[in-house]
Amino acid sequence: MSTTQSDRLRGLLEPLVDAKGLDLEDIELSRAGRRRMLRIVVDSDEGLDLDLCAELSREISDKLDETDVMGEDEYQLEVSSPGADRPLKEHRHYVRAVGRLVKFQLAEGGDLVARIVDVDDEGLDLEVPGVKGRKPTARRIAFTEIAKARVEIEFNRKDKKEEEA
Repeated sequence: MSTTQSDRLRGLLEPLVDAKGLDLEDIELSRAGRRRMLRIVVDSDEGLDLDLCAELSREISDKLDETDVMGEDEYQLEVSSPGADRPLKEHRHYVRAVGRLVKFQLAEGGDLVARIVDVDDEGLDLEVPGVKGRKPTARRIAFTEIAKARVEIEFNRKDKKEEEA
C-alpha cells in the first residue's frame, strides 16, 4: 500500500499539532522554482497567536530534520492560521463561525448570505439579513444542502466583547 508524501507528513506532524491543542487543517506542498514551499495550516477554537505559531514551526522544523520525509531538496516552511475568509468544510469550522456572516453556495443552486446563529449535528440555524429596512428572518439549512461556504469579511462587524458590554 502506497502512501503519498502528504499522508506521511500528516502522520508525522499531527501528533505535534495535537499536543499543542490545535487542529491540523491543511498541508500544502508546492514548488517555487528549485525550492519547495511546505505550508502547514493550523487552527483552534481559541484562535492562534504568533508565539504559538513560531513555537510550533520550530518543533515541526526539528521533526522534519530528523526524518527523510522531505527528501534532500531545499524547502521553505510556513506555519499559519487559515485566514479570515477560509472555506468552511468541517463541523468545527461552522462552530467557530457562529456569529459570522457566511456566503453559502447551495447544492440545489443559488447563493445565500446569512449569519450563523447556532450549529448542531444536522445543520445550521441562520439569520438572513433583511433587505431595504426589513427585519432579518430565521432559516434552517442542513449540511447536506451546502455545496460550499465561506466567511464574509465584515469591516463594521461588532466584536462579541462589544455586544456583551
